[in-house]
Amino acid sequence: MAVLDNVFWQALAGTQRELTVGTDHVRRYSAGLPPLLAFADPQRPRLEELAPFCEPGERFYAPDWRGEPPAGWRVELEATMELMVWSGGALPEEPLEAVTLGAGHVPAMVELATLTRPGPFGPRNLELGAYLGCFEQGRLVAMAGERMRAGDFREVSAICTHPDFQGRGLARRLVQRMVATQLRRGETPFLHVMSSNSGAVHLYRQLGFAPHRTCGVRVVARTA
Repeated sequence: MAVLDNVFWQALAGTQRELTVGTDHVRRYSAGLPPLLAFADPQRPRLEELAPFCEPGERFYAPDWRGEPPAGWRVELEATMELMVWSGGALPEEPLEAVTLGAGHVPAMVELATLTRPGPFGPRNLELGAYLGCFEQGRLVAMAGERMRAGDFREVSAICTHPDFQGRGLARRLVQRMVATQLRRGETPFLHVMSSNSGAVHLYRQLGFAPHRTCGVRVVARTA
């Protein structure tokens, strides 16, 4: 699974390159997509090369690098996350009233992601893959979708439930549905979860994801 050793670069510089901007050393998703960076060599991030492709004040999630940021950048947060890869077999799909989300749902998707903060999210996320959502009385209350694609590896992402509707297993069943779809395509599902979110790590283990490695992650901002 060498692809997963630097899956951000494998996705942004490879399979999804048409959705990114940058150089041969550092790339980002285009504006409106999740604010993520990827480095060809995280030990030599060359972050300064990305300045022409960013606006002052823009913030990004940057994986797997340490050291002082170059001039024109600052580190605002530093943490770790777990990269987990599907290790289970075929999944039975539990009953779930879910719909495929489309362009008309984008405002509700952004609103839910802003409230629940499942990770980097943008109004163009639908361009990255399929999204499913659960509704209550016309209100989007839970969703899950796809983000990175690196070869045959497919990321499950933006897994979130409105606080008023938690405890009903909506996120779990949405993830099961997404995983089952990816397995039928011949893809290997994977996901990222913050190391501090022990409840989510436990849930994903129960579903069939196995820890692959712990990754450093920073939130960095382009200064004026």
